[in-house]
Amino acid sequence: MSVSDIKVGHIDDVQELGKAKISHIPERFIRDLTERPNSDNVITSTNNNIPVVDFSKLCKGNIDEICSEILKIKISCEEWGFFQVINHEINLDLLEKIEKVATEFFLMPLEEKQKYPMIPGTVQGYGQAFVFSENQKLDWCNMFALGLEPHYVRNPKLWPAKPSNFSETVEIYSREIRKLCKNLLKYIAISLGCKDDVFEEMFGAAVQAIRMNYYPACPRPDLVLGLSPHSDGSALTVLQQGKGNSVGLQILRNNAWIPVQPIPNALVINIGDTIEVLTNGRYKSVEHRAVTHKEKDRLSIVTFYAPSYELEVGPLRELVDDKNPCKYRRYNHGDYSKHYVTNKLQGKKTLEFSKINYV
Repeated sequence: MSVSDIKVGHIDDVQELGKAKISHIPERFIRDLTERPNSDNVITSTNNNIPVVDFSKLCKGNIDEICSEILKIKISCEEWGFFQVINHEINLDLLEKIEKVATEFFLMPLEEKQKYPMIPGTVQGYGQAFVFSENQKLDWCNMFALGLEPHYVRNPKLWPAKPSNFSETVEIYSREIRKLCKNLLKYIAISLGCKDDVFEEMFGAAVQAIRMNYYPACPRPDLVLGLSPHSDGSALTVLQQGKGNSVGLQILRNNAWIPVQPIPNALVINIGDTIEVLTNGRYKSVEHRAVTHKEKDRLSIVTFYAPSYELEVGPLRELVDDKNPCKYRRYNHGDYSKHYVTNKLQGKKTLEFSKINYV
């Protein structure tokens, strides 16, 4: 089937393109040569796997085990911006349930999903986020995103009636992820030599959102991107890669892309722009992207955890001195969040908002 045979309104929905068994990728999805996932710039050596932190040892280990895991966090945040967490104490049945309801949502008819549209300039609802022009290239991905906390960020009209247990599952899952984020921030603070509650006291009514990403198989994965390269605006991002997934997440390190090998039942954690600013650049957010597979669909569930929109953000005083002068200006986190969601994904460009030399 050709693209011209697809219904109007379905042309930019990659699941519908997949169902139509198209032989040619629509021009809107084909990346420029410099943006395509080039295998020459991808490192697949197993020696380049991101660090793995054992959460159970942090919480219940002896002093040597605790110190060892905190050191892993420190190295992960300084050198990678990413790590995987195993034994995170979130019920594995809950991980399966959230994947199940997310998959069921994406497999509903398009007309049902379109009842919850993502309005341009926002990041809640179903559709394509960070799209601001008709000429902009689209990611090979369907998204569904919801604001969670505080409650005023929620849009009740966007919470789907189907699957019937969707809302309940998202609520339970998100409470558990929130606990994990609070605990991880405590250990990140310790790794910096700060008080363990420095972030929790500062963040106030922390903002939390969830986004489900569905990457259908693509007949030409060499021409498209599942998700454009970017860093996250959050403090922490928690990624659950669907069971049985192909490798899709890649991180940029030393100017090469490194695939993140999924570990069964692990969660992938990455540092967002907000932590880079708060740590005065000691811990850096890292550019990452998603690629597609020729034969396999891929699902991921992402949670973003960030400070209250009212918070004034800037480098922690204890991390600024003569050897490490202040690199970022102070700003309102709500203003930064608005700046982030109203610009297309483009590497770490949005972080320029907070740099001292930003004009």
